[in-house]
Amino acid sequence: MERPFELLYDAGPTGCGELIMNLFLTMKKMDQGQIIKVISYDPGAREDLPAWCRLQQHNLVERQDFGKVSHYFIEKG
Repeated sequence: MERPFELLYDAGPTGCGELIMNLFLTMKKMDQGQIIKVISYDPGAREDLPAWCRLQQHNLVERQDFGKVSHYFIEKG
């Protein structure tokens, strides 16, 4: 069963620098406690997104890996 979320950001193959900047701008418009689902094909995101969440005080609720594609569920802190 899929986890509920308010927004979807499909980053595709976007590299982590651009992914993080786009995610930052998108999450800025969200309310605290809302969840965004991020889809990424970039293997570097598996290290970078959890670290970014900690730095920004967001909660990485779950990561699901499907081969080279990862789905992240992030709750805005």
